[in-house]
Parts: sequence; C-alpha cells; structure tokens
Amino acid sequence: MPHKQIAIFCQVVDNYGDIGVCWRLARQWAAAADANLHITLWVDDLTSFKRLCAAADPQAAYQQIDGVALRLWSQTDAKGFDSADVVIEAFGCNLPESVIARMQQLRPVWINLEYLSAEAWVESCHGAASPHISGLTKYFFFPGFSPQTGGLLAERNVIPECEMFQANAHAIAQWWQRLGWPARPDACVISLFCYPHAPLVELFALWAQSTHPVVCLVPQGVAMDALEVYLQQKPDVGMRFIRGALTLQIIPFVDQPEYDRLLWAADINFVRGEDSFVRAQWAARPFIWHIYPQTQAAHLEKLRAFIQRHTADLPPSMQTVAADLSLAWNLPDLAVLRQVWPEFIEQLPKWQQHARTWRDVLALNGNLADKLLLFIQKIV
Repeated sequence: MPHKQIAIFCQVVDNYGDIGVCWRLARQWAAAADANLHITLWVDDLTSFKRLCAAADPQAAYQQIDGVALRLWSQTDAKGFDSADVVIEAFGCNLPESVIARMQQLRPVWINLEYLSAEAWVESCHGAASPHISGLTKYFFFPGFSPQTGGLLAERNVIPECEMFQANAHAIAQWWQRLGWPARPDACVISLFCYPHAPLVELFALWAQSTHPVVCLVPQGVAMDALEVYLQQKPDVGMRFIRGALTLQIIPFVDQPEYDRLLWAADINFVRGEDSFVRAQWAARPFIWHIYPQTQAAHLEKLRAFIQRHTADLPPSMQTVAADLSLAWNLPDLAVLRQVWPEFIEQLPKWQQHARTWRDVLALNGNLADKLLLFIQKIV
C-alpha cells in the first residue's frame, strides 16, 4: 500500500450509525499491521462518539485511541488538516473548503464512502468516478450485499469469535450477569435498539400477552420517552419491570465490542440505522431493522429492496412474513404488527437457520475494509 496516511471525515447524523461505521473502519485499518497505515478520524461530534468509546474526551481537539488519531472538525473548518494520501468523505458529509483547497495541492485519492443499500442501481454506480469543480476526482464506493459492491464492514475474525461465544453457555451466562440480568433459558431474549418514533407501547403490550416468556433488553438512552409512557416512571440502568409474559430490563449503553456480544447472545435483535444493522447480520441471529427515515419515504424503498434480497431463497410464506413485519414496524402499522408477530415467532427456528446461512453468504463477498484498500490501490 503506497498510500499510508488516510483521513476519514465523519459527520454524526443519527448519533451512532455514521460514527459507528467510521470508528470500526478506522480501527480495522489501524490494527492491520501488514498495511502500515496511519489513520486520522475527523469527527464533528465527540459527545455522541463517547457513547461508543468511553476513552474519548469530548473536549479534546486531538487524541489518540486504539492506534487512531481523533480530531475535531466542523462544516467550516478542519484545523490541523495538513497531509493525506487518501481522504474518505463518509456518507457525503461535505468537506470544508479549506480541506478541499489543501487537497488541490496534495492530490490525494478522494473516496466518497456511501450509505449501504440493497437497491439494484448500487452495483452499476459502485466505483464510479466523478470530476469535482476543484479539478479533483471523487470516487464513489458503495457497501452492499453482492460481489459487485464493496461488501460489508467486518473484522477478519468476527465469525469465529461469534461462533465461539455462542457455543459457550457459561461465557454467555457470565456476560448476562455483567449486564445485571440473570439469564432465563426458558425465555425468548430480545435486544432492542430503535429510533424514538418506534411503536414500543404497542409492541410491549403484544409481548406481555405472549404465551411464551419474553425478556427485552433495552440499552440506557434508547427510546426513553416511550419507555416512560409505558412504565409510567422514568427508566434507569438496572431497573426491571414485569408485565404479564414480558420482562423489561434496562441495561447500560455499552461500547461496540460489548454490543456485538449482546447481539450474539440474544435470540432476536431489533436494530436501527446502519452500523447495528450490519452487526446483527454478522451475529447470525434473526433481526428486525428500524431504518433511518428519509423524506418522501425513500427509506421504505431501501427497506423493500433489502427484504427482497435477504429472503430471495426462502419459501413465499417466510418472504411475506418478513415484508409484513418489517413494514409494519417501520410505518408503523399496528394491526399488521399484531397479526404477523405470532407468525414470525412460529417460524423462529427457520429464521435462525436462515440467519446463519445469510451470514455465510455475506462472508463470501469480502470485507469492506480490505476491498476499499484494494480499490484505492487500483486507482493509483
């Protein structure tokens, strides 16, 4: 790799998704000893970042964590940006004019790392070059679910680590205890990460009426307003509430490695945005995606495209359940949600098998961090 200095620019949009992806990418590159890369991650909101990395100082303009240099920037300036062989503009975050002016002198490889989508047009746009008014060329790199895209972000050892953890009942039980929850082997364990507008009160009521025990683990700070409405009191870490068949447990908001273990240990994962969405797929557990809302319901087209690709090899009955459940959760449509959830649970063993098969198929597409480095090498 002749280009060793990589600058990643990230604008925090939904608190955790954008920075979650960029932080994982930066750490993977920094940890790749064979690549010999110097990574600088420019972040515009270190307060949100601290939720993912407890070691971060939200006030520091410069700090070094896990081999990654962290720097603070804004839409008007990035003080200290002086050199880079590669500039990653994550998710079209719009670089400051001062950075672009310096890039005109440096002539780095300029990559726009795009949002993840299963839509068909992504494959034709992946790797496309676009001339910029500055005289530079910007290349578009698309994550995706096929070999014709950039693949998904994953550490090289994520699958064996996940499988080892999931096969060790003692390790899982110890991990639950660290979170303050005594494991219940008879319960369906659900991790919940969603946006504030999710129809939680209705979902909790549905679970409370279940014929099978349900344990829902909610990280602190997630959908607290809806929880307060349902519980009629302000929730806090360690609190446990029982309503019929439902046990609600408020757990700490953990960092990325611990969140991965939460996904690995749960039976079903509700996830949101992009980072947790991808990690749920590597966890090889059934999941329900709360997609980030966009104007004119553009996000629903992305959701439908993913469901179609994700369930293409499944029987029609499972395809219907997946589409109905995902759309009911995202619209929301409470009548459909109440109707389709029991069908989903009835098919849960099949969904568990599909989650493992899907994970193995994704692994064949390659890791985004490695494929992006190869793409950069081809440009130069």
